[in-house]
Amino acid sequence: MLLAIDVGNTQTHIGTFEGTELLEHWRFGTDAEATADELAVRISSVLELRGMNLAAVDAAILSSVVPPLTPEYAQMSERYLDAGFISVVPGVKTGIAIKMDNPHEVGADRLVNAVAAYDRFGAACAVVDFGTAITFDAISDKGEYLGGVIGPGVRVSMEALTERAAKLPKVDLAEPSGVIGKTTQAGMQAGMIYGFAGAIDAIARRLIVELGPETQFIATGGGADAIVPYCEAIDEVDDLLTLTGLRLIHELNA
Repeated sequence: MLLAIDVGNTQTHIGTFEGTELLEHWRFGTDAEATADELAVRISSVLELRGMNLAAVDAAILSSVVPPLTPEYAQMSERYLDAGFISVVPGVKTGIAIKMDNPHEVGADRLVNAVAAYDRFGAACAVVDFGTAITFDAISDKGEYLGGVIGPGVRVSMEALTERAAKLPKVDLAEPSGVIGKTTQAGMQAGMIYGFAGAIDAIARRLIVELGPETQFIATGGGADAIVPYCEAIDEVDDLLTLTGLRLIHELNA
């Protein structure tokens, strides 16, 4: 059984695969100060919720954008898993050429998403990842990682707004009743939902100019479900895209 681990700044997403089949997946908050022992306890606990255990893991792969946790996961694997461990770092085979000026700048999660997206479409495409930041990753028709766009995430923007404006409350990302909000809460929801949807469509249109008119867009990440229904450019949403990319990279390096 393959254990795939995607460590983000806010959340960690893990999944288990048997061959190409995703057996189960879980999300939990990322603790940047967690030790290898604490990580083992947490992962063991969620596996047991579905009748699995660490002994069943015979391979593990990690992508992490939280540097202190990378060695802790490696140590966890060495101590508690009888399994080969791969971390998506420079030098690992991905099957995708990186055309950035400095390839080492590419976040592991963004590269993993690009691998999964190109495997899905086999043509020019872009991934929109709704995480702590909203990122666009552009992949050429030849399967090259060209670069991307980075902007503030939805929840980061909401938190900044409520922290800097004393009278603005915290609101959920619920469906707006309309563009014109009749309450402060409704106005904030409309601003966030329609504002981010419009920004995403605007960036997508500019990417199409550079990538070509047949470019396809796929969204992933925890905030996608709230925003994508109001976007015109996004072709589909896949919350499991990163885990799929980790499985594909593991197959290349196993």
